[in-house]
Amino acid sequence: MAFGSMNGGSRQTPMTEINVVPLVDVMLVLLVIFIITAPLLTHSVKVDLPKASSNPNITQPEHVEFALRDDDSLYWNGEPVTMDQLSPRFAAAVKQEPNIELHIRADKRVHYEHVAQVMSIAAKAGLIRIGFVTDPSKQ
Repeated sequence: MAFGSMNGGSRQTPMTEINVVPLVDVMLVLLVIFIITAPLLTHSVKVDLPKASSNPNITQPEHVEFALRDDDSLYWNGEPVTMDQLSPRFAAAVKQEPNIELHIRADKRVHYEHVAQVMSIAAKAGLIRIGFVTDPSKQ
């Protein structure tokens, strides 16, 4: 690289122009690297979405069928109960069988507030396996 003129007789002055060729080379290399790696950076997340139809779940005999109707009536294995009776019943069920399941059947028109109250009472009593029962034949 020459930083001055080749004249030996004249006074050498520094070159005042910037050499951009190495800068362009580096930029082209970076551009090629980004072009190659950009498709690799976009990835999709595989999610197993639930199916529209369901198969009947074969359950163990140790479970409680709990039903909520739209007229605010509650049923424990087909027997009518009140909201005040739930806490002792859940506690007794957990004491008898620690891994007992609670299957909640709720009408379409039941307010979620009532379902949430039942789930809260069950969780406070120690029930950890709570499921919702639906009818797969109706759409």
